[in-house]
Amino acid sequence: MALLAAIIFASDQLTKLAVLKLLNHSEERIIVPGFFKLVHWVNTGAAWSLFHDQNTVLAIVSSIALAGLFFWRNHFDTKTLLGQISLGLIFGGILGNLFDRILPTRHHVIDFLRFYIERRGDTEIGFPAFNVADSAICVGVGLLFILSWRNESASTTEVRT
Repeated sequence: MALLAAIIFASDQLTKLAVLKLLNHSEERIIVPGFFKLVHWVNTGAAWSLFHDQNTVLAIVSSIALAGLFFWRNHFDTKTLLGQISLGLIFGGILGNLFDRILPTRHHVIDFLRFYIERRGDTEIGFPAFNVADSAICVGVGLLFILSWRNESASTTEVRT
């Protein structure tokens, strides 16, 4: 779990450093026309820029969530590899974005992956830009839901027999 969290954290920070070197603030570079581009966007909010300009509050909430998950990790399915992977992804992702929020030279999260569909008239419909940490958190939470559902289904089956 700790090793995966460290790998996610390092990958997140290395990719963000690459973006800082390759792109100026708000710059975009099309990789697959009409579908995917690298961007250098800053986010002082949470997912989809909710709670915009609430960086300090979000850093505190992230710290509390990280501590809570750490102290109550045994309430999750940590005996299975999938359970350990899910928490490792979540820990690494939270740490990656928290580091961005508290880094004195930043105080914001860097988002850089942008998937979109180009429409006529130069307009785009797309998913909000995100980063490695965001991806890890989403996948980790998704795995936890699947594990919870699977464990709940197994418990229900055992009770019926």
